[in-house]
Amino acid sequence: MEQQNIWDADTARRYDTPGSGMFAPEVVGPTVDRLAQLAGDGAALEFAIGTGRVAVPLAERGVPVTGVELSPPMVEQLRTKVDEATIPVIMGDMATTVVPGRYTLVYLVYNTISNLLTQAEQVECFRNAARHLAPGGRFVVELWVPELRKLPPGQTATVWQSEPGYIGLDTYDVLHQHVVSHHFRFDETTQAELFRSPHRYIWPAELDLMAQLAGFELEARNADWAGAAFTAESRSHVSVYRIPPVK
Repeated sequence: MEQQNIWDADTARRYDTPGSGMFAPEVVGPTVDRLAQLAGDGAALEFAIGTGRVAVPLAERGVPVTGVELSPPMVEQLRTKVDEATIPVIMGDMATTVVPGRYTLVYLVYNTISNLLTQAEQVECFRNAARHLAPGGRFVVELWVPELRKLPPGQTATVWQSEPGYIGLDTYDVLHQHVVSHHFRFDETTQAELFRSPHRYIWPAELDLMAQLAGFELEARNADWAGAAFTAESRSHVSVYRIPPVK
């Protein structure tokens, strides 16, 4: 499953769910609030900007936002909301694409760093963030915590969400640190729709080491965008890394 093939025109058309799911105000609001606070008076760069779920409301808050995106159909969907002058987008991957300018904030939300399927690519993503940041700038990563504690011996799958009309489950390859997320959507008929995406999962400690290799220091880690404490039971985290300011 190549990323270019996963994020195709059909996926882009179905991606936005205004007012619900990850587009719900209670999800987007705290995300934008935190990112706006971290950007301060500077500009922000979003890796894998997608259809602008976060970038559009962040720009509406007065933060200049530029994006990097691999999928042309996702950018086409973004262009139905804002033009190139409002939110410029550079086509390319988040591990190697260089964007002109310096930023106070680079951010990567909703588990997207795991779309890079090797450790080397994930390290390069950190290095790419670092090369875009001014001293004192921050790189924010939102990522889920691998749920391997839920795997009984001999089993490879966990159901992480089950509700009317939807089941989400992950299948793990623990030898290679890979996981495939399966999203099943269905109604009262006998038909179901399946969307799958491959990932390389990352433990928080491994993520911190990647950051160190790129010259970052961990500034904060919370369980969500609102600032809840990160604990052993947290299912995800928002980690803020900083390039040390020049002394």
